[in-house]
Amino acid sequence: MRRGFDYLKSRRALVTLYLLALAVIFLLGFLARQDAVYVRYEAILVSFSFACILLVDGARYRRERRRMAQIRGRTELLPRELPDPPDGLTEDYDALIRALARENERLKTESLRLQEEQKEYYTLWMHQIKTPISAMRLLLEGADDERAPLLRQELFKVDQYADLALKFVKLCDISSDLVIERCDLNEIAHEAVKKYSLLFVYSRLSIELGELQKDVPCDRMWLGFILGQLLSNSVKYTRAGGVRIFMDGAALVVEDTGIGIRKEDLPRIFEKGYTGYNGRMDNRASGIGLYLVKRAADALGISVSVSSELGKGTRVTLRFPKLDEFSAM
Repeated sequence: MRRGFDYLKSRRALVTLYLLALAVIFLLGFLARQDAVYVRYEAILVSFSFACILLVDGARYRRERRRMAQIRGRTELLPRELPDPPDGLTEDYDALIRALARENERLKTESLRLQEEQKEYYTLWMHQIKTPISAMRLLLEGADDERAPLLRQELFKVDQYADLALKFVKLCDISSDLVIERCDLNEIAHEAVKKYSLLFVYSRLSIELGELQKDVPCDRMWLGFILGQLLSNSVKYTRAGGVRIFMDGAALVVEDTGIGIRKEDLPRIFEKGYTGYNGRMDNRASGIGLYLVKRAADALGISVSVSSELGKGTRVTLRFPKLDEFSAM
């Protein structure tokens, strides 16, 4: 019904001409005192001709509307699949659309080029920053100053923030960086714990590592990154007690005795930049760590769920896909 009104609206001139033709027929018939039968015949003939024109033109209009709807749903068809313009005005609109499509393509290409340049620069910078970090770490190894332990801890955090930034860049094209293989969770978890052991020591927190599954389909580097971020969060928000890493059936669990997460914050903890109540209490929180964990986990086909209770700790559960499920992704 709406399309019918749209069509008649687009053919206002034709409808107006038809109404004027009927008005002229009846006016001339009245002035010439013609027999009413002839006047009706003339009106019926004009109306029949008008109806035939509407049927033919309406069918063409309907086909064009359907084709335009298909093109709108698949913008990659523009501008080469636009229908041929039937008149000069439509041809002008067609030329305008094609010019806009070309400009859009140029801007898109330029934007992608700039993004690639920025990615290359940030990647280069983050690799280069590792050199002075390593140098400072070597200088601190032999230092016996009372501030050395604190400096080592802060230097470790700087190193981790640089690594976090590098992973953020790589996540933009993570599919080209994945190497899926059978992984030993024990090895990966031990490496992550060893890497973050400095924070556990300085925070006086315990770490309990259970016997983990030895055969899961995953990427070693990215799984290590996920575990590292979970351990980093646990240390940051745990004042006493410690962290446990263990298997719950086929799922890997990272559980701490930290301050917990408010119930209303749980649905949004994986959103980019969202820090929640805990983040507002700790000005160092960026809201990026768990966002990257979720993105990396999704790319690996890992299901991540979080349960928590204020004052009692947080439990993060990772469920891995089976080999056949991963190959079907």
